[in-house]
Amino acid sequence: MLSTQSATHTDRRSMALKTRYYVYILSNASRTLYIGVTNDLVRRVREHKHKVTPGFTSKYNVTQLVYFEETSHPQAAIEREKELKKWKRAKKVKLISAANPTWRDLAEGEELQPF
Repeated sequence: MLSTQSATHTDRRSMALKTRYYVYILSNASRTLYIGVTNDLVRRVREHKHKVTPGFTSKYNVTQLVYFEETSHPQAAIEREKELKKWKRAKKVKLISAANPTWRDLAEGEELQPF
């Protein structure tokens, strides 16, 4: 029989193995871009759409999920976010357009599938 401590350790380990991290790009009708990172993409996009936190996305109505990538490592997601933020706008637009040519809102209707 496992002790409570062992079971808790095992539960945490299996949770850590299942945790996913996302780098995402939001846009709006004028194609203003916002890049972020999260461990819960559905929740975070919902927060942007409902303008839960005052800031850039709320002010400019940047609420359409147009691109995202998934990883199992938080540091990889953070590093990718920093990398994308350094890119010139044209390169970001090319990345989005290659994966999502119509710039449709990926959070609408379908199950989210990373690029």
